[in-house]
Amino acid sequence: MTSIKQPGEKELMFFSGRAHPELAEEVAECLGISLTPTKLVDFANGEIYARYLESVRGSDAFVIQSHTQPINKWIMEQLIMVDALKRASAKRITVVMPFFGYARQDKKGRGREPITARLIADIFKTAGADRLMSIDLHTSQIQGFFDGPVDHLFAMPVLEAYLKDKLDLANTTVVSPDTGRVRLSERWADTLGTPLAFIHKRRDLDVANSVKVSEVVGKVRGRTCVLIDDMIDTAGTICKAADALYEQGATNVIVAATHAVFSDPAVDRLKNSRISEVIVTNTLPLSEEKKFDKLTVLSIAPLIARAISEVFNDGSVTSLFEGEA
Repeated sequence: MTSIKQPGEKELMFFSGRAHPELAEEVAECLGISLTPTKLVDFANGEIYARYLESVRGSDAFVIQSHTQPINKWIMEQLIMVDALKRASAKRITVVMPFFGYARQDKKGRGREPITARLIADIFKTAGADRLMSIDLHTSQIQGFFDGPVDHLFAMPVLEAYLKDKLDLANTTVVSPDTGRVRLSERWADTLGTPLAFIHKRRDLDVANSVKVSEVVGKVRGRTCVLIDDMIDTAGTICKAADALYEQGATNVIVAATHAVFSDPAVDRLKNSRISEVIVTNTLPLSEEKKFDKLTVLSIAPLIARAISEVFNDGSVTSLFEGEA
């Protein structure tokens, strides 16, 4: 079965690009349907061709693509798929991007810089997207960049459920690696019932991915520290934060992050760090060479499937996180 039909006219159809087929298949399995057959090929010069092998007319279409490396190719492929759906008369098109590409470029830090996150939102709207769905946006303000509904999902319940079985919460502190993640870390601390600490850092604006850790603020001595972040790119921030915590007397440091970007040299840094465990979700694909003994990967597919079902049935996505209808 490649779609879900309701009496009358509603029909859910689920499509996937080629960036992360394993996640798409898992989401489809959770939904109880199959991915709609789609022809996606590259021409010799790199151009992408897309064609759906079944009628999509009048459907409630959900097209999933993880914005992983090579990120520009996969964003372009998803845009082409959205355009094809629009021109094939899909009734509503929801773009599911577990990881929102260019999300870090959400404001102008200095003159003559772009706001590329806004550009990405504008391009998807122009292509024909009616709705966006993403997980743990780098900043919540990105929701306002898209002229339409945005379903901002949170991986926190998935990560917390795993950690609750491992931690002695009475001896645990949730730590934000920088001031930008404090609000997210506060939610973690409130849910787990633990103290909160944060690390004040300075970033070198002239050198990409360069971070200088300044000081730890909060109770960490003799405690297990859980470092919370939305993504791990080169792992410079996380590893320096872990070192700072150990210097302040932490007995153990665990990292929990949603998006495992793992650009070089992230894997080497994490493997050789004093961090005891790195917990991430599968919003982005991880090749075998990016996996290591300390890494734990949790599936985000059930959460995405539940959100898609709520959207399709005109239910409440917020209820997935706040327990309210």
